[in-house]
Amino acid sequence: MEYEVGDIVKLKKQHPCGSREWEILRVGADFRLKCLGCGHQIMLPRRQVEKSVKALMKP
Repeated sequence: MEYEVGDIVKLKKQHPCGSREWEILRVGADFRLKCLGCGHQIMLPRRQVEKSVKALMKP
């Protein structure tokens, strides 16, 4: 899959705030994701993001 900055991804597991949707802020070997529920930002390795994405939604 091709991921771009600004895309919204839906992950398999939900964040403790209850949201499953994350905005991609950085793409590369690591991804920076921002939770759309509470605004929390995390960095994850590409492999982990690709494994946990359930759906990709273009803005």
